Amino acid sequence: MLGNVATVALLQGMRGRVVFSSRKWSGMFMLFVVWLDTLGSGTQGQNLGSACGLETLPTGSWPLLSGVLPHQQTQLSRDRCSWFLSPGTRPDSVTPRPLLPQTWAPLRLSRRRGSFHKRSSRCLSAGRYLTTKEQFHEFLEAKGQEKPSQGVEAGDPGGNDLAEPEAKRIRLEDGEAAEPGDKPKVQKRARGQNKGRPHMKPTHYDKNRLCPSLVQESAAKCLFGDRCRFLHDVGCYLETKPSDLGPRCVLFETFGRCPYGVTCRFAGAHLGPEGQNLVREERVQVPLVRNGLDKALQQQLRKRKVRFERAEQALRQLSKGHLPGPSPEAAVPDISRAEGAPGQDSGDTQQALLEPGTDAPASASERTCGPLTDEDIVRLRPCEKRKLDLSGKLYLAPLTTCGNLPFRRICKRFGADVTCGEMAVCTSLLQGQTSEWALLRRHPCEDVFGVQLEGAFPDTMTKCAELLNRTVDVDFVDVNVGCPIDLVYKKGGGCALMNRTAKFQQIVRGMNQVLDVPLTVKIRTGVQERMNLAHRLLPELRDWGAALVTLHGRSREQRYTKLADWGYIAQCVTAASPMPLFGNGDILSYEDANRAMQTGVAGVMIARGALLKPWLFTEIKEQRHWDISSSERLAILQDFTRYGLEHWGSDTQGVEKTRRFLLEWLSFLCRYVPVGLLERLPQRINERPPYYLGRDYLETLMASQKAADWIRISEMLLGPVPPNFVFLPKHKANAYK
Repeated sequence: MLGNVATVALLQGMRGRVVFSSRKWSGMFMLFVVWLDTLGSGTQGQNLGSACGLETLPTGSWPLLSGVLPHQQTQLSRDRCSWFLSPGTRPDSVTPRPLLPQTWAPLRLSRRRGSFHKRSSRCLSAGRYLTTKEQFHEFLEAKGQEKPSQGVEAGDPGGNDLAEPEAKRIRLEDGEAAEPGDKPKVQKRARGQNKGRPHMKPTHYDKNRLCPSLVQESAAKCLFGDRCRFLHDVGCYLETKPSDLGPRCVLFETFGRCPYGVTCRFAGAHLGPEGQNLVREERVQVPLVRNGLDKALQQQLRKRKVRFERAEQALRQLSKGHLPGPSPEAAVPDISRAEGAPGQDSGDTQQALLEPGTDAPASASERTCGPLTDEDIVRLRPCEKRKLDLSGKLYLAPLTTCGNLPFRRICKRFGADVTCGEMAVCTSLLQGQTSEWALLRRHPCEDVFGVQLEGAFPDTMTKCAELLNRTVDVDFVDVNVGCPIDLVYKKGGGCALMNRTAKFQQIVRGMNQVLDVPLTVKIRTGVQERMNLAHRLLPELRDWGAALVTLHGRSREQRYTKLADWGYIAQCVTAASPMPLFGNGDILSYEDANRAMQTGVAGVMIARGALLKPWLFTEIKEQRHWDISSSERLAILQDFTRYGLEHWGSDTQGVEKTRRFLLEWLSFLCRYVPVGLLERLPQRINERPPYYLGRDYLETLMASQKAADWIRISEMLLGPVPPNFVFLPKHKANAYK
């Protein structure tokens, strides 16, 4: 007893005055305090830590210490050392050093089939935050003020646990019933894409739709008359219309006028006393988004009346074996020969829209030499093309589904330098599909912007390149040779082009000949695992005219279950020289980006890391870890919904489309582990996040991997979901085993 009292006096004197020079001595002191606590009660029924005024943690807080020390009903004392973050602490910057000694690894690892995938993210403060799956969901249900939406059934995909999904149900044949005693066979869990997911169009939730002629308040009457399938009675529509979602309309505040009128879900902000749509004349402005599809051009594309003279000429040269090279010493075509050569001049857009049998006006047929910058006659040489210098820049990858314009605006705000639109299929663009052309839209904040094309054949890719060259405003065009999905691969596109080098060469040379902007290519290491092809293709791509190549350090078969091979990327940098090479794969912190730049690449492309934490660009540029709070993360989601309503509209269809893309993003965003909860930095992208309780309820809710909880977050921002709403994410993005 006397020894305990003396120890208490000693520790009270040391508290707040001891500064350890190394983690070794600090760890030994911590073990010493814990050992004293296990000896029994000290003074007046308190343990030594409590007697010294130290903060305490319950027994079993650290499984490693619980396994070494005697299992008694004691408490683990914890001093206010720099290793830990108190629940209320939210520093803007956290040192990248490990918060605990490297030998203290309280989380169990999971190794399957020789895999390196860790069971937990590296590593949560086990005693304070780690929990079980059952306790995690019980906490959300108990602390949540709002229960999951009644429209989300317990057995539908909205309640699936994506981290550890259950076995799929066996599909029964027609007329076959499952017997109660039958035990279903355990099947492998689904991976990759959710191909059989329930999908409802946003128009499904708007049963009584108002006629567009009334919504747009146009003077012209409806062209369909009595045969129109939409409502023409505004009063009847307002009786069945759901209540407004909020008092403020984003479109009305931003542009001074809401084009959706009474159908807007925030119509109360801009409707007059008689139901008229109000306009703020002093704030009226035209939306600045570029690269829209003109209706006249769409009709010409659908009727196949657009002429592609430059593309046809390039294809003829490729078929004859006259392969145009990217050499800067290429001679300028003779003007007189260019005038007489059929199809040499592409003309402007209006000339291209003429039918093949339509005669051009006399003024258009007369040719003069004109200025030297007349590109109709003097075509640009490869050395005169617009240069693309992206060295050292942060490149946001063209992400299918999630890389939409509102998400790109979020990333630009956090420091992304280069953005690229989602993958667009060339055949759909040539057919004038509105949904495909929407992928090419560009916001004014995107100062360096490109579009990515996917195709399998030289004719369609070259024609599409010529079409984009004269209709959209981009800084570069990218060819997708890295898409691994079967739908694209089996048609000869995506990764399949790496094995079809003849077609690949014709595509790159043909597109490069008709484009006035640089052409870039995105590839993988290869198709089959352990059979790398990139080091042989890179010198050829350089000779074919590619201005830049991005290499993803994985093969098609590998997908995301193993780390990207940055050692191989370093070898490819030498093979591609002097052509710049960007690297891609497994970048989730500024340390990862620094290691990637040490391989000699010209820059890094960030994909999943931006989905998990879009503020990653800020961390890389400022070289720090950002312990972002849950309220700050919610503000980011609020900005996304505001950008989404600007982009997709504020009516029911636009709101539900914004909700859908928000939920798709939340399926990735939930995998982020806050910096303040980690014992060792940084978080690794291949480590599965464990179940943990955050520093507040919202942080815990954002960590849930149940779609029902994502829907609850969307209801905080966009109001309640429609009845019978079901959501299943498009991508599983299987990165864990």
